[in-house]
Amino acid sequence: MQQLLDILMFCVTGTIFVMRNKVTTSTTKSSSSSGTTSTPLTFADTTNQTNLIEALKQGTTLNATENVCTVDEHNIPTAHGHARAKMRLEKMWHRATYIIIRHINDADADVDADAGDSDNTSASASASDNDDENTYLLVQRRSNIKDYCPGKLDPTPGGVVGFGEPYELNAEREMMEEMNIDVSSGSTNASMEKLFNFPYQDEKVRVWGGMFEVTYRGKASDIKMQPEEVSEVLRISISDIQQMAVDDPNDWMPDGLYAVQLYLQHRQDRTLKRRLLKGYSNGNLEKYALRPKPQVIFFDCDDCLYFDGWTLANQLTAKIEEWCTTKKNLPPGEAYQLYKKHGTALKGLLAEGHIGDGNVSHSTKETHDYVDVKETLSESTDDSLAHHITIESEVKKSDVGPENTTID
Repeated sequence: MQQLLDILMFCVTGTIFVMRNKVTTSTTKSSSSSGTTSTPLTFADTTNQTNLIEALKQGTTLNATENVCTVDEHNIPTAHGHARAKMRLEKMWHRATYIIIRHINDADADVDADAGDSDNTSASASASDNDDENTYLLVQRRSNIKDYCPGKLDPTPGGVVGFGEPYELNAEREMMEEMNIDVSSGSTNASMEKLFNFPYQDEKVRVWGGMFEVTYRGKASDIKMQPEEVSEVLRISISDIQQMAVDDPNDWMPDGLYAVQLYLQHRQDRTLKRRLLKGYSNGNLEKYALRPKPQVIFFDCDDCLYFDGWTLANQLTAKIEEWCTTKKNLPPGEAYQLYKKHGTALKGLLAEGHIGDGNVSHSTKETHDYVDVKETLSESTDDSLAHHITIESEVKKSDVGPENTTID
């Protein structure tokens, strides 16, 4: 009930604010063109950082007095919010929406239909969704009077969340106001899905983003831009976005590019049906993050790593032998005898009381984690070894070593 009251209150106050502050004229543009709006704007150009800061101090930036949802570093809203200009000046944590807008026109639909027969519809859809060369997003060029990243390309349009406004309501409102795209439940040409929340900060902004994906099947000519917010809309493939960002990163919103990275990781995880594991950076959809790059993780499946003339196996055997003789004072060769008797040296150490259950992780780490894998790979003459190595997921630092980890 309280949430419903909050939404109703926001709608009332938001309507008043829009009537007072928003320009209602909109200009229709094709998303494939690069023209700009011709509607006169009443705010100063803020592409110059000095001018922007001065305008923020004077409260003359676009929507300067809007009460926005400021939060703490854990995404807990403040009691009363803050004026938008104050939030920008003091780089306060706040909420904003980031929206991937996938544009599927009639030609795209024909390509999807030809991708497979009727018995393989779901597989074809997944393949099409992950085809970055043929997956097109609607990208905004921000106007030159924005109070953050004016004039930059935004691959994830959205907006700052108002005080008391839910992420979902903000995303729905921004789509309609800025681009005339209706993503409400009754819409016939667009749909929207909430994906996750994520924190982002750099030297200019600190934000808790709400990530959404919109699938838009309408015509590009139906898009009507809000002139004080958007100067142009471009239809660009994900592959081209990635290349353009490499060629000229300063032309893009950095938080928008980060949001695209998160989206692509999340999309890949869903395609592969990866589980959301508690404690992992990509396992918490309320605080989603990029996985750190793993260093080395071995998945040892029934000797599949030993196609290199047993080079790696010999290294592991030598490490186990060294550990048994130096750490447990076992006679030379005893580790191999335990292996022959019990199937693995570790099982033999447990069975004959040389180690307890609580020492398994420690002993395994010492015997497996620091094998010189890089040297082994460089000396190997059998290329099939590399084919059996999978770098897959991050390592829990509390459970295994920080560098090379072998999982038997």
